[in-house]
Amino acid sequence: MILINKPVIDDQEIREILRVLEENTLTDSSFKGGKRLQDFESLLCDFLKVKHVVAVNSGTSALYAALAAAGIGPGDEVLVPSFTFVATANAVLAAGAKPVFVDIKEYTTSVADLKSKITKKTKAVIPVHLYGHPCDMDEILEVAEKRNLQVIEDACQSLGATYKKKQTGTFGVMGCFSMYATKVITAGEGGAIATDSDKLADRLRIIRNHGMVSGYDTRGFGLNLRLSEIGAAIAKVQMRKLAGLLEIRRQNAAMLSDLLAGSGISLPIEGQDKKFNWYLYTVAFAKRRTRETVRVALKNAGIAAGVYYDPPVHKTLYYRRIMPGIKLVETERISKLVLSLPVHPRVDEEDLQRIAFMVREAIKRVVSSKS
Repeated sequence: MILINKPVIDDQEIREILRVLEENTLTDSSFKGGKRLQDFESLLCDFLKVKHVVAVNSGTSALYAALAAAGIGPGDEVLVPSFTFVATANAVLAAGAKPVFVDIKEYTTSVADLKSKITKKTKAVIPVHLYGHPCDMDEILEVAEKRNLQVIEDACQSLGATYKKKQTGTFGVMGCFSMYATKVITAGEGGAIATDSDKLADRLRIIRNHGMVSGYDTRGFGLNLRLSEIGAAIAKVQMRKLAGLLEIRRQNAAMLSDLLAGSGISLPIEGQDKKFNWYLYTVAFAKRRTRETVRVALKNAGIAAGVYYDPPVHKTLYYRRIMPGIKLVETERISKLVLSLPVHPRVDEEDLQRIAFMVREAIKRVVSSKS
């Protein structure tokens, strides 16, 4: 079975985990966290070129903690895309605020629609670098500055992607990352927030640890959002592999693009200012029927292509119930057409050739059925 994503775990991670077990330091509830957590934070700081990284136990926790640190709460509105994983909107609800769904342009936030959704209650915007495709950050930051909005980036899928040679997750007041098992690096479960603000970094550390600073000295509201030392040990090793993992993804994506050229489907193309991390290699078909024919054919061949995201968040049962009547034209159109193909470091040239062959054969069947 060729999975849509698969972590690269070897003896290095195993040795580091065993050391944690041997030392009996499974976690650390101090303000700054354990040794391996601090090591991981330092490595990610260096990679992103930011002052602070605060590690937490998931990307969702990162989003929630960032919103809480920014003072977002009841009565506030936060602009978010619907064309993404549900965690972005859920984090806004968890903070007590209201997510306001914005349409997309080329998979990421439509700045034109974003402008039209701003009200007196709008306090923040969360641009999502979906699939590892950077948003148009210059335009978003310009709007945010004019309207006094905080920008909290959802970079959970985009670690290593750059916009104008600057890392995603480093443009806003905070950027949120995920180290879930399928991401470009993993901690099993894990997340992190990047910021250049000393004040926000301290708030984030308080929020992740029950609001406590020293011992039981509780200075504010917080939860247990801590990343364990085992998770941090894995993430620390993964950070040292990151550059190599990103390069393999890039090579695989280039090869798959060559193999699929001329197939009649829309392939992912980087812009001059946007360098993808190739977390997901997402193509788009002209019709949903073709997408589904290809998806099923790949599944039957043992290839786990994924649909991200159909339905979009505003069309899921829960959000239709609590926020009915929302219409997002481009989001609803593109969600029916996209399909993501495996390009992770565990696939090889033979796998990519097989994927491309199966895609082409499925498309041929659709074409022949019409004639």
